[in-house]
Amino acid sequence: MTVVRPRRSVLYMPGSNARALDKARGLPADGLIFDMEDAVAPDAKEVARETIGTEMARGGYGRREIFIRINGLSTIWGSDDLAAAVAARPDAVLVPKVSSEADLVRIEEAMAGLGADPAIRVWAMIETPLAILNLKEIAASSTRAGSRLQGFVLGLNDLAKETGAQFVDDRAPMVPWISLSLAAARAYGLGILDGVFNDIYDDEGYAAECRQGREFGLDGKTLIHPRQIEVANQAFVPSVEEIEWAKTVVAVFQQPENADKSAVKIEGRMVERLHAEMAERTLALAGAIEELDRLALAG
Repeated sequence: MTVVRPRRSVLYMPGSNARALDKARGLPADGLIFDMEDAVAPDAKEVARETIGTEMARGGYGRREIFIRINGLSTIWGSDDLAAAVAARPDAVLVPKVSSEADLVRIEEAMAGLGADPAIRVWAMIETPLAILNLKEIAASSTRAGSRLQGFVLGLNDLAKETGAQFVDDRAPMVPWISLSLAAARAYGLGILDGVFNDIYDDEGYAAECRQGREFGLDGKTLIHPRQIEVANQAFVPSVEEIEWAKTVVAVFQQPENADKSAVKIEGRMVERLHAEMAERTLALAGAIEELDRLALAG
């Protein structure tokens, strides 16, 4: 069975706020981003590094995926941030404003120089116009020997700032960026997370954007407040109907008489083997989500 890691809800947490990082241990988010960048004031960067290191050493985050977002290496904080992140041993380092393969090579070389655990992956923030123009190059970097690239996180706020695009209900100005980023990520087997929704009290608008993100095919959504977790967790999960259909498709293709068939008829529909592969992923995702939720309920 395909191995899939749920990333329905990935919550940004200010790295300088020890209370927030402690509270995160009890939140039902699939992932947490301990932030050293935008959520931390310049005079609190060192505090953020120390706080994240302390809380990571304490542990207690269970099966939540932990990302640490650093400042870019071109900033005065980047090198110290990366050293602190590597020492904390998260699941991944989240790198802002990746605009070319060269940006990833620089990060990976720096991580190698720090003796980073090979298991620590890299996720790239896609948040500059140049990144959109270089999406194929950036995604293809994952095929390079020694690459740590595992996924993209959309930074639509920064893209809007750089282009002058406006946020509207259906995100029409952002659709090309989302679609191209998704295509590049999937072409090279990478994960991809939607950008944040800025108005934490616009429940209707937020729910609609989560639905749209799932319709695009994104893995989940990055969040800025704990109250957004539940809606994302509900949006980025296969429905009961999808799960039942996936079970049917997998079962039919597993029958001996269908072992060599590229397509079969199921309940009046022609279903190809690629749909069986999609069904297997749906079941793997549903199973992984069920396990995560079970562990969350168990404490």
